[in-house]
Amino acid sequence: MKANIVLLPGDGVGPEIVAEAVKVLKAVVTRFGHDFEMTEHPVGGVAHDLCGDCLPDATLAACKAADAVLLGAVGGPKWDALPPEKRPERRALLTLRSELGLFANLRPAKVWDALKGASPLKDEIVARGIDILIVRELTGGAYFGEKGRSADRTSAYDVTPYSAHEIERVARIAFDAARRRHGRAVAPRPPKVTSVDKANVLETSRLWRETVTALHAAEYADVELEHMYVDNAAMQLVRDPARFDVILTENMFGDILSDEASQITGSIGMLPSASLGAAKGGLYEPIHGSAPDIAGKGIANPLATILSAALMLRHAFGLAAEADAVEQAVSDVLASGVRTADIASPSGASSAVSTSEMGDAIQSALSGF
Repeated sequence: MKANIVLLPGDGVGPEIVAEAVKVLKAVVTRFGHDFEMTEHPVGGVAHDLCGDCLPDATLAACKAADAVLLGAVGGPKWDALPPEKRPERRALLTLRSELGLFANLRPAKVWDALKGASPLKDEIVARGIDILIVRELTGGAYFGEKGRSADRTSAYDVTPYSAHEIERVARIAFDAARRRHGRAVAPRPPKVTSVDKANVLETSRLWRETVTALHAAEYADVELEHMYVDNAAMQLVRDPARFDVILTENMFGDILSDEASQITGSIGMLPSASLGAAKGGLYEPIHGSAPDIAGKGIANPLATILSAALMLRHAFGLAAEADAVEQAVSDVLASGVRTADIASPSGASSAVSTSEMGDAIQSALSGF
C-alpha cells in the first residue's frame, strides 16, 4: 500500500528515537512491499525557536493531509517560561489532538517475557501476567475545560465538562478493543472492560457511569463490564494488575493511571500510544517525555517509538501482519539479551547498547538478517 506519514521528531530525545522508528518502517517497506512517503516537520520548542510558534501552520496542515502522524516528544526547561498557552505541551500537543479530532488515546502496558525482572512488583504478581490496554478520553475534561484565576490571583478553577456523546464514542473504542484483544490472545479469556471514574463524588463521573452502562447493555453484552473508583484502580494496578484487560477512563485519570502502569512494566521507555479519532489515521507517540537530560547522548530507549510505529501500522493502515512482525522483532531482540541502559540489569548496564544500535537490532530482526 501507499501511505503518507508525517514525522514530528520534536524536542529532546525526539529526533533520536524517531530516527530509529524510521529505520524499522523502511524495513517494513522492504519486507512487505509497501510505499511509505515520510516527511519531517518542526513541532514543539524547536519549532518555536525557528518561527515563534510550537505548532506552525505548515506543520498542522501537513498533519491534516497525512495518512498518519508519528511524534517523538515535545517540551523542555528551555521553553518553560513561555506563557502557558504557547508552551509546547499545550500549543502543540493539545492543539494537534483537537484539530485532528483525536478523542481516544490507547496505551498498551505489558511486561515482555524477557523483561519480567525489570518490573518493581513481586515475582509472584508479575507471573500472573501484565497485559493491559488503557483507553483514555483525550479531548474533554479538565485539560480542555474552562479555566482561570480570580482577579487577585489567589484562587483558580478548572472546569471538567463531559457530554454523553464524548463518553459514548470513547467507550465504544474500549469495548471494540476488548473484543479484538480477546480474539488475538494465546490463552483467551472473556473480554473485559473496567470503567474507572469517581462517581461517588463527581457529577461528570455519574454521567460517565450511566453512559457506559447504557452502551454496554445495548451493544456489548458479550463483554464483561465492571466499574471502579479511580483511587481503588490505582491501588489494584500495583496489587493485582492481572485482573485488568481494558481500562476505560476520562482524560486526567487516564493520564495518571497510564504513567503508573508504565512503571509496573519496568520502564516508561517501553510504552507506545495511539491517539485515534473518527477518521482513519491518528497520531502515534511514546508516552515518555523529551528527556532533555539525556538528549544527544545516544542512550534513549527507542522501543516505545518503534512500538508506536507498530500501532500505526495496525490502526492507521490495517496492516496487522506488519504490526505483528515489528512486535515480534522487538520480542526476539529482547529475548537475545540486547538492552538499552534503562532496561539493563545493574550488573550489565556497562554493556548496554546505544539508541541507534537498538534500532539496528530491531531492523535486522525484522529483515531476517
